[in-house]
Amino acid sequence: MSQLDLALEAGVSARHMSCVETGKAQPSREMVMRLADTLDMPLRERNALLVAAGYAPKYPESALATPALAQVRRAIEFILAQQEPYPAFLLNRHWDVLMANRAAQRVNAYVMHGRQSPHTNMIRQIFDPDDLRAAVANWEEVAGVLIRHLHGEVAASPTDEKARALLDEALAYPGVPARWRRRELDHAPRPLITTVLRRDDDEFHFFSTITKFGTARDVTIDELHIECCFPVDEATIAHCRRLAHDDANGAAI
Repeated sequence: MSQLDLALEAGVSARHMSCVETGKAQPSREMVMRLADTLDMPLRERNALLVAAGYAPKYPESALATPALAQVRRAIEFILAQQEPYPAFLLNRHWDVLMANRAAQRVNAYVMHGRQSPHTNMIRQIFDPDDLRAAVANWEEVAGVLIRHLHGEVAASPTDEKARALLDEALAYPGVPARWRRRELDHAPRPLITTVLRRDDDEFHFFSTITKFGTARDVTIDELHIECCFPVDEATIAHCRRLAHDDANGAAI
């Protein structure tokens, strides 16, 4: 976005924008927030921008387990429970799996032949050959989408060293195409992607939806997203129902 485009979108003069950028003018708190709104910055980056301009951060960051977020946590638990018998996960901005419904645990355990995942991070689960990656039949398609998301997050939050480290770690796993090291700015994302999990002759075909809190005023809430998996075909519906039935009756996976 050019300096002129940003000035026009923010409703300020290009001259004043130039002075703010070069440090010749001190932006007001209102100006900082206006620029953050125009750039659609994440709440964490808005706080960083305010601090850089000499102001106190505006948005709190509360742990999900605190009483202040009890209603949010309860809403998340309802969404995860309602997704049964299909998988659902709660993830943070670094793709750490904070919560998962029982269906997610059942499906993962089944396709991994009862083995526990060595990771609690979805990126590592998908990229590590010793984890869920071995069960993802269309791995390159799924992993390519995740890499594009990671590149986008690093671009949106350039000071986030953990996101950068996670991207570098994912790219370092074996079998990762060299072209993924560069962000594909001109790549048009597909409207829908199917994840295919396989165990022997059984296949699970899921598409996913992402739920975020649209009016978040807390950094933690702003960075959460819920991924719900939906069956693509009747075979997947039958497999998920069978696993739920066996689980309810105490049968081994």
